[in-house]
Amino acid sequence: MSQNPQLARSLGRPISAALDAAAPRRAGFFEKALLDGLSNMTLGCLHLERPDGSHHLIGTPGAEISCRIRVNRDQFFQRCVLFGDIGFGEGYMDGDWDTDDITQVISWFILNIENSPSMSGSKVKGSGLNLLRFANRLQHLLRPNSVEISRRNIREHYDLGNEFYRLWLDSTMTYSSAYFTEPSQSLEAAQAAKYDALCRRLQLKATDHVLEIGSGWGGFACHAATNYGCRVTTVTISEEQFKFSKERFIREGVADRVEIRLQDYRLVEGRFDKIASIEMLEAVGDAYVDTYFAKCASLLKPDGLLAFQVIICPDSRYEALRKGVDWIQKYIFPGSLLLSVARINQAVNRTSDLTLHGFEDMGLHYAKTLNLWHERFNQVSDQVRGLGFDHRFIRKWNYYLCYCEAAFAMHNISVIQAVYTRPNNPQLRASSPLQ
Repeated sequence: MSQNPQLARSLGRPISAALDAAAPRRAGFFEKALLDGLSNMTLGCLHLERPDGSHHLIGTPGAEISCRIRVNRDQFFQRCVLFGDIGFGEGYMDGDWDTDDITQVISWFILNIENSPSMSGSKVKGSGLNLLRFANRLQHLLRPNSVEISRRNIREHYDLGNEFYRLWLDSTMTYSSAYFTEPSQSLEAAQAAKYDALCRRLQLKATDHVLEIGSGWGGFACHAATNYGCRVTTVTISEEQFKFSKERFIREGVADRVEIRLQDYRLVEGRFDKIASIEMLEAVGDAYVDTYFAKCASLLKPDGLLAFQVIICPDSRYEALRKGVDWIQKYIFPGSLLLSVARINQAVNRTSDLTLHGFEDMGLHYAKTLNLWHERFNQVSDQVRGLGFDHRFIRKWNYYLCYCEAAFAMHNISVIQAVYTRPNNPQLRASSPLQ
């Protein structure tokens, strides 16, 4: 990052005071409050350019995680002070600020999260930032994942239209983390590898009847039925995904083995050999986690296996996230909440006799997946506009994809595949290479 002479004189030492590249200016109340709130975030480097061209530098110039923000309108400062990280994201959506690298900007905030009272998941208290956090929190609390409201929450994201997602997802129409077995692997191949990893954890065989909770666009069900010969019942509450997947199963010749239902998982009845779920638990919410695992246990045969892929937050930040609300929850996934491993195991232990059998962290795989999605999305941005989505929508999705990429790359959050079963399961002995 190029520096003007005045900034360069301070190269190599932390800075928390303003270094102006232009004539002194009178900062307003909100600008002063924001810069004061950011003053302790001295890891890495943030170079902020004000609307009048003057500059403010925080941190150490030349640090590995360095970023630059150009503030276009002074209302940026007010938004950040009143609404914290949600206001920051809203400011980007509305053009209040710009940057050459959103991912790097979010990475800088994550790097400083322990000194950032405005960020969701931070345990820092007593700041003058995010003054109106209660307004966004109240809006979030009005979106609980009851059977009725879940359908509305899901519709707002997944029912944007199949054509929208078809433009930038890979040919498998998979909207969850891929699993890269080698760095140069294509996105399509890495998505198939993800499906197969979950199938192997489930130890699928042709005689199995599998329940999938959350159909997506049918990728897992097709892969399991085609490659393992099993029967699959898959349930979704997204009308767009239901219509697409039903046609896909016919087109790919698996309709005789795959049944799709437009049904909430809480209303499913019967017993299944295996249960699979890919990035659906994030939509459950804290109040319904116990319900989810109790239902899975009731649907799983005695020697069955439950395997899922889920995005997780650190155990140490779960309570702070549970009591707060962030930009993703407001604008991308209403009603959602990232669970922690401890919260998942607490729910499992409260409601069932299931026990953890296997576990793999895939966080960096998601960072790569999101990076590829971001590239593909911007390659077709004109076509996205052609579907009727405006400039603000494009900026929102760019912010969303980069926000998530940074979170996974910094290991602020992660994604795992985990498998649960009951104790004394003879199938595990039979499948062991030691037998």
